[in-house]
Amino acid sequence: MNNPKNSNKELIAVITASSVGTLIEWYDFFVFGSLSIIISAHFFPKENPAAAYLATLATYAAGLVVRPFGALFFGRLGDLIGRKYTFMVTLLLMGGTTFAIGLVPTYQAIGFLAPVIILLLRLLQGLAIGGEYGGAATFVAEHSTVGQRGFWTAWIQVTAILSFLLTLLVITVLKSTMVKQSWEAWGWRLPFLISLFMVAISVYIRKNMAESPLFAKAKSEGRTSSNPLAESFGNKANLKLVLLALFGITIGIGGMNWSSLFYAQTYFTIFLSIDFDQVNTIIIIAILMVFGFTIFFGWLSDRIGRKPLIILSLFMALVCYRPMFEFMYQTVNLNNKVENIAAATVETLSAPIATTTTHRVFTDGTLVTEIKKEQAGKVESSRIITINTTDKWKLIGMFFLLLFINVIGYSALAAFLVEMFPLKIRYSSMSLPYHVGFGIFGGLCPVIATYMIQKNKLDHVADYYLSGVYYPLVLIGLSLVIGILYLKDNAELKPVIRFPAVPANILNPVKQYLGVLWIGLGLAAGYFGVFILGLPKLYSGAQDDVIFGIIILFFITPIASLGLLLFGKYALTKEYDEQIN
Repeated sequence: MNNPKNSNKELIAVITASSVGTLIEWYDFFVFGSLSIIISAHFFPKENPAAAYLATLATYAAGLVVRPFGALFFGRLGDLIGRKYTFMVTLLLMGGTTFAIGLVPTYQAIGFLAPVIILLLRLLQGLAIGGEYGGAATFVAEHSTVGQRGFWTAWIQVTAILSFLLTLLVITVLKSTMVKQSWEAWGWRLPFLISLFMVAISVYIRKNMAESPLFAKAKSEGRTSSNPLAESFGNKANLKLVLLALFGITIGIGGMNWSSLFYAQTYFTIFLSIDFDQVNTIIIIAILMVFGFTIFFGWLSDRIGRKPLIILSLFMALVCYRPMFEFMYQTVNLNNKVENIAAATVETLSAPIATTTTHRVFTDGTLVTEIKKEQAGKVESSRIITINTTDKWKLIGMFFLLLFINVIGYSALAAFLVEMFPLKIRYSSMSLPYHVGFGIFGGLCPVIATYMIQKNKLDHVADYYLSGVYYPLVLIGLSLVIGILYLKDNAELKPVIRFPAVPANILNPVKQYLGVLWIGLGLAAGYFGVFILGLPKLYSGAQDDVIFGIIILFFITPIASLGLLLFGKYALTKEYDEQIN
């Protein structure tokens, strides 16, 4: 028998190697989004800053959209040749492309070649991250026993949050070491360039890892798949699980994850106009507060099951997210504050650009800097709000709660997905629904939310600032209903606490007849996505409308419509029925 202490030592080494590599890959992926405002100024035309920013978000989104293709390509390799070597390749690809982004000349230097090169590099990043997560999750899970998978795979889950923290810390530290002009001219490139050193460290750590013992055993016995993609998606028994994972888990948790972490950052900086460094401080503190809960809920999923935590997380998000974003907006809303008009100061600069800077002071300690630049008849206005200490801690508390609700379900996600699929096609099967849910549906949340808020603000909608929350709430609500009815924990998991289940003879007819609803939603999604949102926006001619139309018409609508139609068909034909004892 293996010595338990040696087994634990080996497992800790596996966790460390896998987590460090995944942490660095997510860092590489997130640094682009965190610097999207400054990137928009360097790689896109400056005539329309809002359109340039949206184009930058679209470029960021391109890396998300191709993640499922990376999942298919690298997932197939992982199921054919092994987990270890496949996600070593993804690490090198990610690190190389991130380093290259830091070297690309600006739009002023090479014109439209700049955004084209950035786009191509983002696509390569998306392919790489598409292969990383599934490999890391299966690798760790296959080194763990069933009753400890939640705890150990939670360390993989926490890397996404910690990598965002690492990204913000690197940016904050580097920015603080130089003057503003240097940072905006060339300093912003450094977070991309230092990725090369991080990747080198990770490769050194990973190169001595052993292959997953379960995969190695299956390969030695000839039980691996010769065609993982055909078995994963051409086999009805497995395809129905892929659809269930997508609609019952990943689009909901994906929407929740991106809206609680990344869209919230956009919400603070773009729509609430809070000072960039202050936003980073808020996020860093909240992440440090929530970090330990990710591991705790992973451990708890081994005790009470994965499904209860996933459902609780989705339910809390559905109920709480809108009022939480409303609270954050009203906390910063200047209409709720009293201005000390006598303390206001105005500075003017006539050359090289006519600039008027107004410093406003409010009685609660809030400071506002408004900058208006006039050149060639064009006026460009911006605002930076520095909030007081009390409001800062209110936002820290709200951001922590957003993250806390998210990690309740996110912590159990990797273990749940791994346990849904058979070993020989696990890498391919779990990677695709994860990256479709997180990459396309969830990952596009910031882009769609930004577009919706800007449009509703122009249309003078009273609560335009909440427009960005509705899209993720639809995803969360759909996953909540499907998850409650159709998801079930792995039969091998023996939780300490068991929750009462609805008898199969009652639940099966409900699941079956709801198939009509899913088919109806699929048809509605197709019609609405094509004729109401997609084509009209595509033909409007406005840059932001065209970007939105492309996203809806070519990515969101086909997957949502066809996926729900097929999911509904399987439900109607009793593919999801449970055995009646």
